[in-house]
Amino acid sequence: MLSKNTYFSMNADNITLIKKNKNIFYKIKNYLINRISKIKSSEYLNTFILGDSSGIGDNVLKSYRDNGISHLFSVSGMHITLLSSIILYILNRIKKSNINYIFVIIFLIFYMFLTNFTPSVIRATFLFIFLILNKFLNLKLSTAKILLMLLCTVLIINPYNIYNVGFKFSYIISLYLILFNKIINRCSNYVTKTLITSFISFLAGIPILINNYFSINFMTILNNIIFVPLVSIIIFPFSLIVVLIPKLDFIYDFMINILENLSLWIINFKIEIILQHVNIFIIILYYLIITLILYKMLKRKYKYIFLIVIMLFIHTNINYIKNNLYVTFIDVGQGDSSLIHLPHNKGNILIDTGGNFNYEISKDIISYLKSEGIKSIDYLILTHGDYDHMGEAINLVNNFKVKKIIFNCGEFNDLENELIKVLDKKKIPYYSCIKELSIDDNKLYFLNDKDYDNENDNSNVIYTEFDNYKFLFMGDAGIEVEEDLLEKYNLKNIDVFKVGHHGSKTSSSEEFIDEINPKNSIISVGKNNRYGHPNNNVLENLDDSKIYRTDQDGSVMFKIRNNELKIETCTP
Repeated sequence: MLSKNTYFSMNADNITLIKKNKNIFYKIKNYLINRISKIKSSEYLNTFILGDSSGIGDNVLKSYRDNGISHLFSVSGMHITLLSSIILYILNRIKKSNINYIFVIIFLIFYMFLTNFTPSVIRATFLFIFLILNKFLNLKLSTAKILLMLLCTVLIINPYNIYNVGFKFSYIISLYLILFNKIINRCSNYVTKTLITSFISFLAGIPILINNYFSINFMTILNNIIFVPLVSIIIFPFSLIVVLIPKLDFIYDFMINILENLSLWIINFKIEIILQHVNIFIIILYYLIITLILYKMLKRKYKYIFLIVIMLFIHTNINYIKNNLYVTFIDVGQGDSSLIHLPHNKGNILIDTGGNFNYEISKDIISYLKSEGIKSIDYLILTHGDYDHMGEAINLVNNFKVKKIIFNCGEFNDLENELIKVLDKKKIPYYSCIKELSIDDNKLYFLNDKDYDNENDNSNVIYTEFDNYKFLFMGDAGIEVEEDLLEKYNLKNIDVFKVGHHGSKTSSSEEFIDEINPKNSIISVGKNNRYGHPNNNVLENLDDSKIYRTDQDGSVMFKIRNNELKIETCTP
């Protein structure tokens, strides 16, 4: 948000038009928007011409990203080069003059306004301007130096651009293509040039992909050979034509259908590896290796490519080396989700998934799992069938490898039955009302096997120990369940306690808390939620415990290593 000069957000019950903006530039922009909206596949015209891809379906956008071709759908150098070339050609046909460049620059500045000054358009436009100045003022600056000058200028104007993913892709990949342009130029034909360009772009983008999308698709290089000419030579130029001649939109719509279906089909053949988030020193190491590889390629030495292969192999298997056990209570807003990750990647257990609940956006569980280098979930335990606990379950099993599912006791509700249909189709085994679960010499005990008259009280209540540290997960179980647990089990001195029902007054009674005596208590709760969670009485009951709240602390991680418990939060 800060990279877009946005400093706060709010919700409005209604919007009233006070008066219309009479600015001529806005009138032109609104005219163009209205004209585009009446054309078939207008969402792609908005993408290619106005830089707004919000109209494209999420599944299709995800396929573009996973195929490594999303760069083709952000207005950048390709678009600016074509637009400036067309305008310059027309002006030179009328009268050839250096003044024509000034008209092109004026148009490109106005075009930045049309595209809301996106970083890629700013880079491409000002790079064009700087190159023209370099030429006519005879400054003799290299293209790489001009790009770096432009980079510094943009960051001085708005330092927060450094957090914009498109900004990073745009400048870093452009710099590598400029620095190693000789490798591309010595290619004899269009296919090999496209292949080498795609390879250099792929290498330069790897560290950005790692820390933003946590995976890379090796098919990206070949995908670009197919999609770059399709978009740059056919679809984008025709986008300009169809805006001028809207009656041709049936042809354009046909092209877009081919583009989308091709992307959705090719994604089935992706060769993906998951790479967990790394620190700045590993990113620097990646770029040192990438630069060395490309430098050796300049000298026609290609064997050094194996260095990046080794680096990626080690990176994607790093969890097999780590001996940390950690339990993370993930911030999913007004919902629950907890991850248990065993040492040396011997098992991953996810308890609940969160969900899009109470107008809050659930954090992307899949992205989080990938960021931790997790490739599959051995057990997905759903404490109960409420949406804020299992709303992301179908999305998870459709887009991530989940081996087994465990439900709570009681009858399945509608949401659980919807999930079961997907599980049956995918042949994923599922169980309900189990007593215990064993995984790599660790046992999880399911304490609540009584069938109550409501979904919350039927929640799976899970007790486990890791290196003698006691964990208790309560789901949404209420006071009645707590009373039954105290009668049946000896639960004392709990080290990590996942508070029941988001800290609602219906759970965490004083008697129960006094008995289990938790050292650390985690309340998974949404910021400013409409239920008033957590309840003040519950907070008073937990007064002797160290309280962590996901609305204040973000995700909370409990790491166990060498029999020592360490706690990390996402806020200082």
